[in-house]
Formats: sequence, structure tokens, C-alpha cells
Amino acid sequence: MAAPAYRRVIVKLSGEALSGPELSGVHAPTLDRFAADLVAARSLGVTIGVVVGGGNILRGGATEGIERATADLMGMLATVMNALAIEAAIERCGAPARAMSALVMPQVCEAYERGQARRHLSKNRIVVLGGGTGNPFFTTDTTAVLRAAELGCDAVLKATNVDGVYSADPKRDPKAVRYDRLTHSEAIDRQLCVMDSTAFALARERRMPIIVFSIREPGAVESVVRGTARATIVGG
Repeated sequence: MAAPAYRRVIVKLSGEALSGPELSGVHAPTLDRFAADLVAARSLGVTIGVVVGGGNILRGGATEGIERATADLMGMLATVMNALAIEAAIERCGAPARAMSALVMPQVCEAYERGQARRHLSKNRIVVLGGGTGNPFFTTDTTAVLRAAELGCDAVLKATNVDGVYSADPKRDPKAVRYDRLTHSEAIDRQLCVMDSTAFALARERRMPIIVFSIREPGAVESVVRGTARATIVGG
């Protein structure tokens, strides 16, 4: 069996992905499938952190009329809820996991602290990171790149609904071109919306590759860490 292409990664998972076929909330079969995929990747000897969004619980339209900083804090709370759900699903699969939050709430889960998170990873626990950066105005995409840099990761694995980065939305534009490789600067200059420009800029500064892949198929994360997935590599 070939060695994994990446030894330590952050998986960026959107909150919307957790709702599966539903419009909102957490779809239990989808959650369990994602957890099983993470555990399978862990079994290859890969240490894994997960940064999760909160769009399945709180979407932008729900905060209309609320000040942006307050709305962002509400969204961060939603990501902590998702982190707890993922932690529980991973442990049901028989692997150890720790939910950590950038917002301090000791009755709920551990506060994120870089050294402690690294210790969890060194013990082969899957660390699920909620609360974003702990600050408003930053997306969970930027959080994923930031945590990858802090925790000494080899790559950020950006889970999406399509098998890579396209020049346009392939669901709307049949002429959209799929890219196998891009530089961070190309992703920024072409305004490719798979991640926000702040995340791409930080990844460029840290020379952190971002692998964009589809999470729809079982075994997707395992395929990415093996280097066999159909995906777009940004940077690296």
C-alpha cells in the first residue's frame, strides 16, 4: 500500500454538507458517512483536524437586520454545535475525537489552544474545530488555512459538492472548465469562489496547498490523502 500523500491535514467541511438532502439541520446518515470517511483516512496513519461551518443551522438571510459582528458571532455558535455533532459521530465509529472551540465555553467543550490541539493530534485524536477564528469578519475557509498553519499541517482539504475548481459554476454553465492545478495567485486573480480571497492569500503566504474535492462519494477523504482522488490542487 502506497504511503499517504499527506500526513497531517485540515479538512474544511461546510455546514450545508451536514444537512444532506434536507434544507437545514444535521442529517444523521450523512453525518455518519462523513465520520466514517474521516476515521478511514485516520487509519492510514494520517492525523486530521476538521474545521466546520455553520450554514446548515444559521444562514445569512436569517440574520438580516442584525449587525454584522453580532451575526458572525451567532454563526460561530452554530459551528460549535456542528463540531459537537461530528465529535460524537466519530466516536460512534470507534475513533477518539476532541471538539475544540475558539469561543471559550468550558461547559460545552475545550477551548482551542494551539499546543493542546497539537497534543491531541499527536495522540491520533481527530480534532474538530468550531467557533471559527473567534473573531467576526473571518470565514471558516480562512479559519481552516489558519489552523493548518498553526498545527503544522501539510494541506487543507476543501470538501465541496463538485470534483474540483471550475472556471464557473458547472451546474449553471455547461462550458465551465475544470482545473487540475492552479496557483494561489491564479485562484485570486480569476476570482474563483471556491474559497474567499483572504484564505487563498494566507495559503499563498504559508505555501499551503489546498486540495478541492467532492465530498459526495464515500471514501472521498481517504482518496485525497492517498493522492488518488479526482481533485484540483491549488498551490503546492
